[in-house]
Amino acid sequence: MNAPERSAAFLLDEDNAEVKVTYASDTKVANAGTFTFNKEDHTMGNLIRMQLLRYSSVRFAGYKIPHPLVHQIDLKIQTTSSNSTPIDALSDAIEDLIGETGALKLEAESAIERWKKENSGVGVIGPF
Repeated sequence: MNAPERSAAFLLDEDNAEVKVTYASDTKVANAGTFTFNKEDHTMGNLIRMQLLRYSSVRFAGYKIPHPLVHQIDLKIQTTSSNSTPIDALSDAIEDLIGETGALKLEAESAIERWKKENSGVGVIGPF
């Protein structure tokens, strides 16, 4: 078959020294740069973009996928001043997202435990 391995969509090729993230500063626009994320898709791109747009120090945040068959995202960030760099903005966004997902996980786990306690003696209803 002429299809690539499925794992090639999300595992880095360590034999060829493939890296997860690279950064290139923009030479034409002040306080801007482009991050290239390997082995990522719209899920990660949109999540980070939306978090970045919550910050008043970020003037622009957008991403593109250069080609649908290449699992890569180009994320462009421009900040409002030189006091906050695109690297700082991305770092803050990732830290905030880690905190939000941790809180969501704890909330889901407590809801599951609460449901189990409330339904401990009840049998399954229906054809399941």
